[in-house]
Amino acid sequence: MIIKAKNLIKSFHSPQQVSILTGVSIEIAQGESIAITGRSGEGKTTLLHILGTLEPFDSGELTIAGIPQNKGNASELRNKHMGFVFQAFNLLEDFTALENVLMPARIARNSIDLKKGLELLALVGLEHRAHFPAKLLSGGERQRVAIARALCNNPDIIFADEPSGNLDKASADAIADLLFNLVKTHNKTLILVTHDLTLASRCDRNFSLCQGQLTPPLY
Repeated sequence: MIIKAKNLIKSFHSPQQVSILTGVSIEIAQGESIAITGRSGEGKTTLLHILGTLEPFDSGELTIAGIPQNKGNASELRNKHMGFVFQAFNLLEDFTALENVLMPARIARNSIDLKKGLELLALVGLEHRAHFPAKLLSGGERQRVAIARALCNNPDIIFADEPSGNLDKASADAIADLLFNLVKTHNKTLILVTHDLTLASRCDRNFSLCQGQLTPPLY
């Protein structure tokens, strides 16, 4: 299993205590696609951030690629095993598409391979936009750059938080097709948070987060 989570508990304590996760357990295999759905405010993004080591949990166990996650190794696990695609794109606006794609390599202090960056942009159909600042790209193009960026360090796992939520339907459908094709072709694990049940249905397993618990697969 690429991810094993056991009895994850998470609460927020300000301005008042709110229980978000009350004992979430899940095992996810390499190459598997998982959707997490549920109402707004249930904690879907919080769970994704915890599984992606972006946010700490209060108690429980999380193992990534056979390595127990702790306070000291979160960044290393993230840099080696994970890529992220966010609803708001989270690109550096004044940097070029190519510079954005290669940013995870810079953060991880890996060698900067311009050829690889161009190849990743070609994968998402944007090699002709390599030297355009991100602020000049359309929403669909920005999300394509974000997907290429997520693949920069050749991660085992892609985390996608409402990846088509800020796009028109045509762009959203194109981004969904691209994302699923890439994770299948490159044998990546996909963990997808979405309100879109049609998008969720494309995953191998579909869970709903409700009152701090993950339901069994819906189908």
